[in-house]
Amino acid sequence: MDITQFLLSAQSPDANVRTEAEANLRQFQELNLPVFLLSLSNELSNEEKPIESRRLAGILLKNLLDAKDASRKAHLIQQWMAIDISVKSQIKELLVRTLGSFVQEARHTSAQDIAKIAAIEIPEKQWPDLIGSLLNNMTRQDSPDILKQATLETLGYVCEELPYQKLDQEEVNSILTAVVQGMSFVQHSAEVRLAATRALYNALAFAETNFENEMERNYLMKVVCESAFSKEVEIRQAAFECLVAIASMYYPVLEPYMQTLFELTSNAVKGDVEEVALQAIEFWSSICDEEIEREESFDDQSAQSQPPHSHFIEKALPLLVPMLLDTLLKQEEDQDQDDSIWNLSMAGGTCLGLVARTVGDAIVPLVMPFVEANIVKPEWRCREAATYAFGSILEGPSIEKLSPLAQAGLEFLLKAMRDENNHVKDTTAWTLSRIFELLHCPGSGFSVISPSNLQQVLGVLLESIKDAPNVAEKVCGAIYFLSQGFEDAGSSSSFLTPYLSDIITCLIATAERTDATDSKLRASAYETLNEVVRCSNLPETSKIIQHLLHVIMSKLGQTMDLPIMSSDDREKQSDLQALLCAVLQVIIQKLSSSDDTKQLILQAADQIMILFLKVFACRSSTVHEEAMLAIGALAYATGLEFERYMPDFYKYLEMGLQNFEEYQVCSITVGVVGDICRAIDDKILPYCDGIMSLLLKDLSSGDLHRSVKPPIFSCFGDIALAIGQHFEKYLGYAIPMLQSAAKICAEMPKDDDEMMEYGNQLSRSIFEAYSGILQGFKGSKPELMVPHAQHLLQFVEFVSRDKQRDESVTKAAIAVLGDLADALGPNTRMLFKDQTFYLEFISECLESPDEQLKDTAIWTQGMISQVS
Repeated sequence: MDITQFLLSAQSPDANVRTEAEANLRQFQELNLPVFLLSLSNELSNEEKPIESRRLAGILLKNLLDAKDASRKAHLIQQWMAIDISVKSQIKELLVRTLGSFVQEARHTSAQDIAKIAAIEIPEKQWPDLIGSLLNNMTRQDSPDILKQATLETLGYVCEELPYQKLDQEEVNSILTAVVQGMSFVQHSAEVRLAATRALYNALAFAETNFENEMERNYLMKVVCESAFSKEVEIRQAAFECLVAIASMYYPVLEPYMQTLFELTSNAVKGDVEEVALQAIEFWSSICDEEIEREESFDDQSAQSQPPHSHFIEKALPLLVPMLLDTLLKQEEDQDQDDSIWNLSMAGGTCLGLVARTVGDAIVPLVMPFVEANIVKPEWRCREAATYAFGSILEGPSIEKLSPLAQAGLEFLLKAMRDENNHVKDTTAWTLSRIFELLHCPGSGFSVISPSNLQQVLGVLLESIKDAPNVAEKVCGAIYFLSQGFEDAGSSSSFLTPYLSDIITCLIATAERTDATDSKLRASAYETLNEVVRCSNLPETSKIIQHLLHVIMSKLGQTMDLPIMSSDDREKQSDLQALLCAVLQVIIQKLSSSDDTKQLILQAADQIMILFLKVFACRSSTVHEEAMLAIGALAYATGLEFERYMPDFYKYLEMGLQNFEEYQVCSITVGVVGDICRAIDDKILPYCDGIMSLLLKDLSSGDLHRSVKPPIFSCFGDIALAIGQHFEKYLGYAIPMLQSAAKICAEMPKDDDEMMEYGNQLSRSIFEAYSGILQGFKGSKPELMVPHAQHLLQFVEFVSRDKQRDESVTKAAIAVLGDLADALGPNTRMLFKDQTFYLEFISECLESPDEQLKDTAIWTQGMISQVS
């Protein structure tokens, strides 16, 4: 089988040739995976083969060793571990040999492949000689620079791929020695020194012991700082990236180096190329992040356990702030037109905002002279920089410090919305939105907005929303936060009511502008409209919102008639329908939140549902997630009446539950199943066989994103609660799934934040499922759950002993304990008699400041005491 030809044909511009080659490669892989992997390795390592086939061979090999999806990744690891050791050894030998290839792409791909295998094998104590053989490449006298460069790149990737603490300290020391020598030996080529500097960046996470040793730390810092002076830009940039990482990882030991680091970063910001200067600013942003986190942890921890806080920002303030303010004057001409632009002025303003959050009031006297000196200058850069500086420091300082400045500056900023320069107007609108977000809180007793200036403020905003798209988009943000401030403001809500119709009219007109797709203006206008509706005072505005309901329904109906000549037209139709469905969702929720206005939704429910079904029909294979969310809101509003929509809606519910590719749609659909169960109770029964079959299939799938699985377990609880004893037929399928998920939670690694968060979601959903099932069987067939009570209790005990659990998990766990006692009654007497953990767990919950958790704990305590 000529794999070279298959690999070349798989890259052919001819689709037929490409498809056939891909099928042949897939067949080879399925027929004999070990030989396929070995063939790919041979191809990659063979210097006589074309670079195109070698490159694709390396990529295919990498894709058969790792995947982003956790379940797919686990399958690939299992697949690799099952291959005969002699075949794996040949593959690894070929890959290590390829590091000496004359072709850079082959070396690079091989480095990545080696790291992927290392990530699988080193934690299992396999491939023990890898690090040694790589280090040998660095120490051999005859090693060419290309081999050293590829070896350092490999070491960097290995450190990036490996979980923390999976390397012995001796190996870490050897890697750091090789890397530091690669950075510091002047006879090395620039490529070697760059690879070494990048490798150090990835190795820093393993260097904790080395940073605790003063001599080793001094040497590491010296080498990094020297590299920051390198004549090659890429090496300087990589060195500063190392300093950014060191600031985050090793903040407590930075004190002796801070004077040098300030000079180094200051010189880079003032005089180096932008790529390097950006990293120099990022260093100070990282220091801010560390100090903000330490400041916040002071509130939660005792004096003994508080992390060290060196107040670097406070000490550097008099020099740091002027340096950052200077960067604000280095704008680019078109930065207001592109949100993705990241330059010195953007980075400087972001860092200034972090400094303000770090030091609070102390920043104000250092920034305000710059603002006052530049705000009236004829040069637009000065006016824009002054406005950006003011907007950047609004979070951090106290209201007492900021309020007089904001009160005095508001008038000026409103006038600046008529500035001749687009950049200035853009930043002014952003600053106004920041003022309204942070200094407009009538509910808490302070606001820069009052009945006397509200009319002027809205007059300027509703005029400026007609400006260029980028300015109008920022104005939408200002209106968004202005409206949000009036939420929970009591009678103050009425301040906005007289202007509500004008605001809504302007936002709809903005969304319909011909240039509304620029700067995401249409989306911003509709999102702002949603917030205006959500925060409005319902008793005063119900007629306005009812009118808006019919306007939006009409607009959604019109989207069905849009001419669809291309996939681009289809996408535009879909995007507009999504925005309009989101508005309808908010209107439905708002009007159904009061008995006085719920009737308005019930009257229009049939027409609304017809529109949603038409939206689904516009897309043949996928379900519109915004329409699905809106249907969830409609189910809640209509209650039992929703049953009559199920025959027409059910097929789209099925499509959503089978949508693995757009997993967010699948997750939302699962949530809507729960909404419908709560709305129509046991009337969901005729559809339960189909729904449960799809949910169980989803749980068993290796292709579905793991984030969908917790909502599915919660949905089991919703279904069981709705159909009661009829859930018996599904119990034999649901319980093993729940027990298997509990086992996954028990084996979840504790050193991975992402997996910890997933473990919390999974644990909570397991408890929610059990709660629903127990309550569903209560009073009819509680004995069905007796055989499973012991396992559930053991899982609650396991979770109760996990001090890293989320508060929502605690609430679900304490609730399911009560449900167990409540539903099974005397059947649980012996279970609770043999356990003591629940007494400690209940005590812990009773001491919580969370009143809801306390109430649940009291109820659970009462339920258990009745049966014991």
